[in-house]
Formats: sequence, structure tokens, C-alpha cells
Amino acid sequence: MIAYLKGLVAAKNAYGAIIDVGGVGYELSMSTSALAGLPPVGSEAQVYTYMQVKDDGVALFGFADSAEKEMFLRLITVSSIGPKIALAALSTMHASDLAQAIADGDVARISTVPGIGKKTAQRVVLELQGILKQEATLFSTAAGASSGALADASEALQGMGFTPDEITAALKGYAAGDADVSTVVRYALKHMGGK
Repeated sequence: MIAYLKGLVAAKNAYGAIIDVGGVGYELSMSTSALAGLPPVGSEAQVYTYMQVKDDGVALFGFADSAEKEMFLRLITVSSIGPKIALAALSTMHASDLAQAIADGDVARISTVPGIGKKTAQRVVLELQGILKQEATLFSTAAGASSGALADASEALQGMGFTPDEITAALKGYAAGDADVSTVVRYALKHMGGK
């Protein structure tokens, strides 16, 4: 799997971007907010990715940060929500706002996403509410951290084999401040070890 791409922004359009990594152009479908956060064409960027392999082909999806990617992965576990609707949801609301809406059971707000009707919104709440009640703080803290240290630390901890639930529990109560990634990782590991 391709976890992220780091290279030059070769092209951008309304649906996604092409990132040139060592002379190979990777075409990514992205949310409008992730696209807006990309630097201009010709500049270097790092984009978190998810690769979907199906019988009819391979698709690559790009995200602004690990919180957006995590929300996308949660959404596509819900029956009747595919990658296109998940991207529409992330184009309509920031990952932290969407996590909060699901945690609060706000069916009306979730129904504002194109392609999600009331029944599907109810299914999203039913299937994800319990998980996102625990993780809503992580999404909002990661979104609020100016350095992105929490989001990057969460990604690093997942790379070490910890589950999102373990990471959320370990980072509960952490005040972001201007900490770097290694400080956040040490904090999480200390709290995991203390259990």
C-alpha cells in the first residue's frame, strides 16, 4: 500500500491532483479542502494516500492530513458509502466537524452531504457513533495543532502497530502547544506503558 506521496504538484483540477514523484505522475482524487491546501503547481507537497484495488481497476485517494485519511477510512466501512461519497463528505465538512456530528448523532447535518440521505446518515451514526465518540477529541486536537504534530504522531504510532483506539486513549488529555512529533510520541508511549 502507498501511505503517502512526497513530490511536486504537477497538475490540479476540480477533482484531484497529479503528484510527480521521481518522474512518475500519481493521479489522486481529493476533497475540495485537501485540494485547496495543496501548494501551487510546481511546488513540493506531501499527501497522505489510500489505494483502493478492485476488479475493475486501482484508484488512489489523497488527503491533507492523517485525520482526514482516518475519517475517510471510517466512512467507507459503512455500507452504501463508497469513496466518492466519503470525499463529498470531507468536501462538505472538515474531518473534525464530521467526527463531532457523528458523535453527537446529528443526522440532519450529516444529511447535508451530497449523496447521503436521511437513512444513510442514520446508518453512519449507528455504525460509527460509538467509535467516534472516543476519537472526536483526537480529530479536533489534530485539526487544531498548528504544526500537525498530533496527526503526524498518530500516523507514526499506527506505523508501530498501535490501533486508533489505543492511540486515542494514550493521547487523551494531551495539550498540543508547540510540541514536536517526538514529544507527542513519547507522551503516548509513556501513557500506553502506564496501563
